[in-house]
Amino acid sequence: MNSLRSLPTSSAPPSPVPRGRSSRPPTLNLGVIRPHHLRVNVARSACSKSSASPEKTGAEVQDQKSEIYSSDMTKAMGAVLTYRHELGMNYNFIYPGLIVGSCLQTPSDVDKLRKIGVKTIFCLQKDSDLEYFGVDIGAIREYAMQCGDIEHLRAEIRDFDAFDLRMRLPAVVSKLYKAINRNGGVTYVHCTAGLGRAPAVALAYMFWVKGYELNEGHQLLQSKRACFPKLAAIKSATIDMLIGLSKNHVTLMWKGNECSSVEVSGLDIGWGQRIPLKFNEEEGVWILEKNLPEGRYEYKYIVDDKWLCNEHELLTSANNDGHVNNYVEVSSSDTSVEAMGLRKRLASKNVDLTKEERKMIRDFLESYNA
Repeated sequence: MNSLRSLPTSSAPPSPVPRGRSSRPPTLNLGVIRPHHLRVNVARSACSKSSASPEKTGAEVQDQKSEIYSSDMTKAMGAVLTYRHELGMNYNFIYPGLIVGSCLQTPSDVDKLRKIGVKTIFCLQKDSDLEYFGVDIGAIREYAMQCGDIEHLRAEIRDFDAFDLRMRLPAVVSKLYKAINRNGGVTYVHCTAGLGRAPAVALAYMFWVKGYELNEGHQLLQSKRACFPKLAAIKSATIDMLIGLSKNHVTLMWKGNECSSVEVSGLDIGWGQRIPLKFNEEEGVWILEKNLPEGRYEYKYIVDDKWLCNEHELLTSANNDGHVNNYVEVSSSDTSVEAMGLRKRLASKNVDLTKEERKMIRDFLESYNA
């Protein structure tokens, strides 16, 4: 029988935020910034860098790429989301100093942002994201540098990957926080479509630094831009910073000696990568052993290049397209009153941090060295 075994163990990278000895932390000014106005701009001029095939024009190629990307995004995010790259950069003010939007496509987009007071462009895309739509990031960065009054920064997060988002959030928000303090003005946070990674980073910044309750910030964000930030990733990253990152040992098993290869995709590596399982001849099973931080992980087996679920392991409910994955819930080995209390609060309806916790997180972000 195929089975999954989860055996408790513990390790703790990264280190938790150091706790102060004083029982009376300094008072923080946690005033919430309220938006005074909303500015929306959707650039309608399409600009294509992709070379068209003899059968298709450049516009048709871009349109097809947008269709594929939107389909992949909908499947990965669990919500119907659409991105039309051919329509140009689009964005929304979340509050007067913060914008969430889609990717810049040409150096001329830098000038569009300068005109509305943007001082920092914060790009979360990986090189593969840029290459897919033919964006020349080098030209954009070079032009921003020549302007002299705007800074272009990169802090890469894998697309459609909640685990990578969780693990990268502290470093990314630290870089964002320092850039905002350094440059002032308006900050433009973007990924490819501005619907997943960018709103998640913006929301984490609002939650950790600006004093918003998580749900309050989420509601404000969605009232300005229809998007789908992964709240679970933000909550997990918050726990990681405050009490440390503990891991448990997980063993995945696939029974069968008729196949020549078994791999797993998903888990903590994302859906674009695979990990091979090792065959145990004595037991006649394929085995993968990993240490995973607490959380829920979806995955799927690839058996001789066929994507399959293990019916003897936990299965998700079918999504809108009928897709089902295996999943594993990894619990924390930290059962202290403090850790359990924090998890309970983060699972509540109105998620907020204490003044001491927010100060510890801000100190962590200020001292973090990438």
